Amino acid sequence: MANTMRWRYGDTHPVMMSIDATTVVAIGDLLYVSGGKVKPAGDLASQGTLAATLEAFHDSFIGVAMQCSPSGSAEAIRVATSGVFEFECVSATYNVGDLLGGNDTGAGTLDSQLVDGVATANLAIGRCVSKVSPAGTKVLVDVVSTVVKGGPQVAA
Repeated sequence: MANTMRWRYGDTHPVMMSIDATTVVAIGDLLYVSGGKVKPAGDLASQGTLAATLEAFHDSFIGVAMQCSPSGSAEAIRVATSGVFEFECVSATYNVGDLLGGNDTGAGTLDSQLVDGVATANLAIGRCVSKVSPAGTKVLVDVVSTVVKGGPQVAA
């Protein structure tokens, strides 16, 4: 997907993360950590079911790419571990506080720059922060890194 600066507001609490020279990352990609290096969500292999894939992504979610990394580059990139980002989503209504996670590509894998509503915090990477009604295809997501910040928590 193209480089798209998705950050809208809030502290991003960035970290610099290592990346393999063979991994391609675009600005705005949702990233996870594997073997100490970041990869875009689309690189995560299907875990057999969508729920299992979403949970595996949640468990290793580091944040959103703030820099790109073309093929052949192994320089560390800046990753936002929090903040509010505008992501494209499946056309739906969303309420403030709704849990959002990765979006299924239909092949059992996730898209690197799309989100969708999820039912439980163990599948989420953030929460909706601005109501979407009528149905829309963009949503503001307060992203929370699971690896660095413990991820979205269950409401008390």
